[in-house]
Amino acid sequence: MNSKASCPLSAHKELSALSIVNEAIRSIRAGENRKINAIWLEATGCSGNIISLLNATDPDVIFFLREMVNLTYNNSIMAEEGESAFEEFLRTLKTEFILLVDGAVALKKNGNYNIVAKYKGQDITALDAVKMAGEKAKYVLAVGTCASSGGISAARPNPSECVSLSNVLKREVINLPGCPCNPAWVIGTLAHIITKGKPEVDNRNRPILFYGVTIHDRCPRRSFFNNGIFAKKLGEETCMFKLGCRGPITRTDCPTRKWNGRVNWPIGDNTPCIGCANFAFPDGMEPFVRY
Repeated sequence: MNSKASCPLSAHKELSALSIVNEAIRSIRAGENRKINAIWLEATGCSGNIISLLNATDPDVIFFLREMVNLTYNNSIMAEEGESAFEEFLRTLKTEFILLVDGAVALKKNGNYNIVAKYKGQDITALDAVKMAGEKAKYVLAVGTCASSGGISAARPNPSECVSLSNVLKREVINLPGCPCNPAWVIGTLAHIITKGKPEVDNRNRPILFYGVTIHDRCPRRSFFNNGIFAKKLGEETCMFKLGCRGPITRTDCPTRKWNGRVNWPIGDNTPCIGCANFAFPDGMEPFVRY
């Protein structure tokens, strides 16, 4: 396989997520930068992105939370609950903070298909919370495909009228698609914000650092594609393009980043890429396997 021919890079110097994280931690410890508050709001989704974050390595999530950000609010993993939890949310709105949202935003019946809190007798919808925090946050990150483009939550027939975060907020949103989002993409983007500000993004507002090339560009099976050797059934360890692999139109660094501590990734397990980080996922990526 000719890696030079299949791995075009943008003109900027490519940095690893880990090197950016290490620089962020060093600068915070040296007093050059400071930990910033963060709200992680789970809207209409499966909680897969926060679970993915909990599986982070290099650094792990405990180190990340101790050294890099003050995560003041998250629907699932914070110790506080009920009204006292939502009061943490309200207090953070008065500080400098970053908003991370995973899950799409339900619009039907003014957002009442997704209630995230009850405060002083009033239901607080995800739509309410997104608008409250989105208007004040220093940066806004859409974590995962549902937040970035609607994803599975907005798939046909979309009974709750889910939309992406960008369709709700009239401001810049950094999109981190993936179902779920790889934890390195989240932590690396936050580390870049801490040390260098907003990362360079593409025309979909995705950080080029993680979404700069297609899966096809770096796929270890690219040589099979180049030589016209295609799998005819699942389990054959050749190119799965003719089985419906969406690697040629999906932009992530999965082939080199991998998942679960760099243990494996779908193609490494003989499963075609289904394009989960593509903005057309899932409706536009179906059928996921074809013969």
